[in-house]
Amino acid sequence: MSGSYDESAGADDTMDSFWEVGNYKRAVKRFDDGHRLCNDLMGCLQERAKIEKAYGDQLNAWSKRWRQLIEKGPQYGSVERAWLAVMTEAEKVSELHQDVKNNLLNEDVEKVKNWQKEAYHKQMIGGFKEAKEAEEGFKKAQKPWAKKLKEMEAAKKTYHMACKEERLAAAREANGKTEASVTPDQQKKLHEKVDKCKQDMQKAKEKYEKSLEELSKCTPQYMECMEQVFDQCQQHEVKRLTFLKEALLDIKRHLNLTENQSYVTIYRELERMIQAISTQEDLRWFSNNHGPGMPMNWPAFEEYNPDQAAAPPKKKKPDGAPPTPSTDHVAPPSDRSSVSSYDKNQAFSAEWSDDEQPTAYSGNENGGNRNSFEDDSSTGKGVRVRALYDYDGQEQDELTFKAGDEFTKTEDEDEQGWCRGRLDSGQEGLYPANYVEPI
Repeated sequence: MSGSYDESAGADDTMDSFWEVGNYKRAVKRFDDGHRLCNDLMGCLQERAKIEKAYGDQLNAWSKRWRQLIEKGPQYGSVERAWLAVMTEAEKVSELHQDVKNNLLNEDVEKVKNWQKEAYHKQMIGGFKEAKEAEEGFKKAQKPWAKKLKEMEAAKKTYHMACKEERLAAAREANGKTEASVTPDQQKKLHEKVDKCKQDMQKAKEKYEKSLEELSKCTPQYMECMEQVFDQCQQHEVKRLTFLKEALLDIKRHLNLTENQSYVTIYRELERMIQAISTQEDLRWFSNNHGPGMPMNWPAFEEYNPDQAAAPPKKKKPDGAPPTPSTDHVAPPSDRSSVSSYDKNQAFSAEWSDDEQPTAYSGNENGGNRNSFEDDSSTGKGVRVRALYDYDGQEQDELTFKAGDEFTKTEDEDEQGWCRGRLDSGQEGLYPANYVEPI
């Protein structure tokens, strides 16, 4: 059966037996094979380390891109937090795969390299000391038996030739008896030739049998010496196989992330974030920021003031003039820039190894080109502005932002110096006009 090992395989093929002269070379070659297999294992692990690094890098790039898109997109509340938790999972898993890469290179490859150096000692003239010692041991054990074998083969050849001559002589004698042209003297000579061939054949047979007997006598000693050398080779192979088993178990431990407690914790935390999604909490937030729950300065009766020209309804209370920005608390502008979502038909990074690239979702069932994650500024409504100073909203209808934040101005400055704007999170409200500058 293919893939199985049969100890009796080749038993009938005696010409390929270990005991044949010179066939010990396969046992010697195992030393060279063992050294080469160490190199193969190190090369295998180095390739796997590259794969682990590439996968970790792709996870990081994917997480960074989508974290920006989600944070700038219209999703809000607990669902947004759970969605971002998926990005966090990718970042943490990426770190674990980088750890796998480091363990493969710094521990497993180094372990194999060090063992190989200790187990195989190169010679100046080439080859390995262990292989040379084994070959010399086999040669020494085989030399006496090989000499007897050579003598026996020569005796066998002589005997077989004598048998052939005896048969030819007997055939000629038989033919001579039937032919009238053969004289009695010739028949006598033919008969004498047959007798001589029989004597030669008998002597050759006795010599052949004697040499075979001598070969058989030294065979047990030959087998014992050969087995001793072979056992020494086996002991070295035991060390190699035992080491490989231990090394492969270490490799398995480094590759199997399911046995890593950090890996288990990552998905436990992700599940906790997903289970924490609260529909009612998210709906309540949206109502308070974009729906009926928002505060409103309803129109009220105002006395005529001749000193003040008629003006549209104020967006703040009469005493709500915007504060003057203080330079004592100016925060340095952030280096964050507005990140739009994936555009329709956008090309994905060439780092993806799969032939099929992900298809960008249009976000419009009617076939429109607008993506749900696109900045509102892309629609042409409002003006993008950048905060010059930190501002903490004092009222529910005021925005809070940090210096460097960017958002959209939806209404121009009123007579009291207030503008209406919308943060990228979707929250709308008032802010001091002199706290921002147009982009």
